[in-house]
Amino acid sequence: MNDFLVLQNSDFFKLCEKGLRLNGKKLELSDGPEVGEYIIGDAGFPLLSWLVTPYQGKDLSDSKTEFNWQHSATEMVAQRALARLKDTWKIIQGAMWRPDKHRLPRIILVCCLLHNIVIDLEDVVWDEMPLCHQHDPSYKQQFCHFADQSGLILRDKLSQFLSGRLPP
Repeated sequence: MNDFLVLQNSDFFKLCEKGLRLNGKKLELSDGPEVGEYIIGDAGFPLLSWLVTPYQGKDLSDSKTEFNWQHSATEMVAQRALARLKDTWKIIQGAMWRPDKHRLPRIILVCCLLHNIVIDLEDVVWDEMPLCHQHDPSYKQQFCHFADQSGLILRDKLSQFLSGRLPP
């Protein structure tokens, strides 16, 4: 399945679409619009009001180029976190021993919880662990060309804000 189909079939997607997730405090920008909570995704995902993807194409304006740079930097943090998670908890790396699809989310959740506990305890083991920056070496970039209007507005406002052209 492609990335978007996996997301679209998740409960998280359904809850976000209904406004039941990513619905915390909003940032008010100087020209009136508010920016709510959102997650970032690569070009394989659609641009939505709660899922921000990079600008596509060449000859982007300075603010769009800056936005893409900051988006990419944030993506790298997420990729390093996933790489560390998968390196630490080998059970979620690659092909698992095929647990039934109802147990799999619980296994991943438990690994994430244990992972966060280790991070919170600032275990010295982290300093000794090798870090792989590529959590999925067989991944091939996918592209999604869908964008809803509220996602376009959100990304443009974020782009202006991050480039300093729109004060908070």
